[in-house]
Order: sequence, then C-alpha cells, then structure tokens
Amino acid sequence: MSEGGPGAVAPGASIAQPISAGIVSAITGFASSFVLVIAGLRAVGASDAQAASGLLAVCVLSGICCIVLASSFRMPISFAWSTPGAALLVAAGATTDDFSAATGAFLVCGVLILLCGLWPLLGRAITSIPRPLASAMLAGILFPICLAPITAAVQIPWLALPVIVTWLICFRFAPRWAVPAAMLVAAIGIGITAGTGWLGNAGVLPEVTFVLPHFDPLVIVSLGLPLFIVTMAGQNVPGFAVMSTFGYAVPPRPPLLASGLGTIVGSFFGGHAVNLAAITAALMAGPDSHPDRSKRWVATVTSGIGFIVFGLAAGVATALISAAPPILITAVAGLALLGALVAAIATAIENPAHRIPAAATFLVTASGVTIVSIGSAFWGLLVGGVIMLWSAFPGRRRRSADQA
Repeated sequence: MSEGGPGAVAPGASIAQPISAGIVSAITGFASSFVLVIAGLRAVGASDAQAASGLLAVCVLSGICCIVLASSFRMPISFAWSTPGAALLVAAGATTDDFSAATGAFLVCGVLILLCGLWPLLGRAITSIPRPLASAMLAGILFPICLAPITAAVQIPWLALPVIVTWLICFRFAPRWAVPAAMLVAAIGIGITAGTGWLGNAGVLPEVTFVLPHFDPLVIVSLGLPLFIVTMAGQNVPGFAVMSTFGYAVPPRPPLLASGLGTIVGSFFGGHAVNLAAITAALMAGPDSHPDRSKRWVATVTSGIGFIVFGLAAGVATALISAAPPILITAVAGLALLGALVAAIATAIENPAHRIPAAATFLVTASGVTIVSIGSAFWGLLVGGVIMLWSAFPGRRRRSADQA
C-alpha cells in the first residue's frame, strides 16, 4: 500500500494521466460543438471572418480562464463556450442580422454575469428562476436544431446518412467520440463534394476582427437576456454542481467574474459567451483524470492549452463549414445536442404541478415566433411564468379544492 493516506496517488498513476485527460477533454469539447458556435454566429449576421474571430476569441479566453483559475486554486475549474448559448443564436437567427447589435447583446450578457459575481443577490435571483421553465426554454431552443438530422437525411441523404450512421455506431460503442467521429465523416463528405476550393478561403491563422457593439434594446431583450439565462442556468450552475459532485468546494465569485470578464472581452471580437464547463468538466474532475483529487487540476490546465491551440484553427474550420450545406452543419449540431435536449425535457416535466407551464414555455420557444422584433425565447419564458403564477393563485387553489 502506498503511503500518504486517502489522498495518496494510486500505483501506476502519473502526471501523464491528467495530461491525457485534459487532451481528450479539449478534443471532445472543441469537436463536439465548434460547428454550432460558427453556425450560431453566422445566423445573427457574422461574416466568415467575424465568425472565425468569434470562435478564436471564445477558445482563447476559455483556455486562459482554465489555466489561470485551475493553477491558482489547484482545482480542475474548467471553462468553455456556452453551447446552449450558441444554440440560442441559431434559433434567434430571425431576430437580427446585424452582428454589431448581436455583439452588443453578448456584451450585456457578460456584464450581467459579472454582476452575479460582484452582487450575489443577482446570482441568487437568476438561480431562483423555476428550473422547469428554464429547462423548458432550453428544450424549446434545442428542439428545432435536433430535428435537423431528420430533415438532412431526407434532403441530402448521400451526406447526412453516413454521418448519422457513424454517430449511432459510436454512440453504442464509444459515446464520448460519437460527435467528433460524426463531424469527421461530415468533413470528409464536404471535402468530396466541395473539392478543394474552400481551402482558398482558409487562412493558416484566423484574423482577429474587432466588432464595435451596438446596443439595440429589442436585440438585448430577445437575445442578450435569454443568452444570460441559458448560460447561467445551462452552464455556470451545472458547472458548480459538477465540481461539488466530485468534492470540490469552489468559491463562486472568481469563476463568475472570469466568466463575465471573458464574455465582455470576447464580445468585442465576435465571441458570444465564456462560462464554466459542465460535461467536459466531469472528465477532468472525476477519478478517470487522476486517483488523487489534488492532481486533477493539471488536466484542466492541459485542456486550456488545448483550447488555445484549437482556436488557431478557427479560420480553417469556418471555411470548411462555409462550404457545406447549412442543413448538414445544423444536423451535426443536432446530434451533439440530443443529450442536452433529453436532459432539459426530463427536468422540465419532473414536477407534475409544473408540467403545463413548462409545456407552454417549450411550445412558445420552439415555435420561433418573433413579436415586436423580440424572439421566442423571451416570450416562452414570459408565457410560462404567467401560467405558473396563475396556477399558483390562491383563489384558484381554493376553487380547485372545493371542486375536489
């Protein structure tokens, strides 16, 4: 038996173990949803150069946050871009095609996250939004995207079906690699059908493009506020929960400040949101990273370095995606988000008393309606909230009890 008590390193464990876990996490995190980030940025008006810059920004800033906080606290505090936020951008494409207005909404989102770190009362207010409504809103955002594999299989079966079959096979035998493998097959298909012409649009390094934010009140309400809510509810809060699950008591202020500042800085270069990682965090904070909890922070530092390196390929990635049929890119994103959709639906309908408000939130959000230039995510949350309040109205409760 090794010395050192419960925290001792198990026989055979070495520094190579968390490093390899960090590399796997970086590859998985990047490959599973970079397509969604680019598609989301383009949906709200970004040019190819601006989308590449935005992807670079969120990669580099996430990597810096990983390196700084993990090495400072000696805990695997990991960061990534907001995947549900990118899905929101795809769903909110009809809201605006002015990328300056979109970056203004990104900046407002960052300021609100920063305020959550500086002012705990605001953080508690956001986390007090009923989980069924927040989850139903997220499910409504994800639902149209998750339908894309079906649409793509009908419209472009020669490209979509190999991707779907690859995903199914890997999902059965190697679920962690299902989405990266599907993206690889999609890239091969794009390369075969598009030839090599797309390479002429790809720079070896992406250009950093400055975008001056424009503050449009309607875009802030329909994009900025929902982006803030899904980033907090879908990424930051679960990120803290993952760390707690593995026994790490993470002080909330530093990660929220890093998330807010990262989002603010990234907005000037086209990035949408930086936040705590949730899914990939489990890869680095769990025992597979290292049997000694005090060594797992190395995995996060390695992952941060990996994200920065992958960010340098943003120009090539954007050019490849630009050469693909848009429905194919959305289909790959839909496959990546199926797990998130299932989890969101399960949470939304978990409490029978809240199922009708949650269903209303889901339906309005998934409808994609835009009213007075405000997108469906805002209206879905509003309608669900009104129905939930009406359901809880004391007079209605008494009438229901009398009828019973």
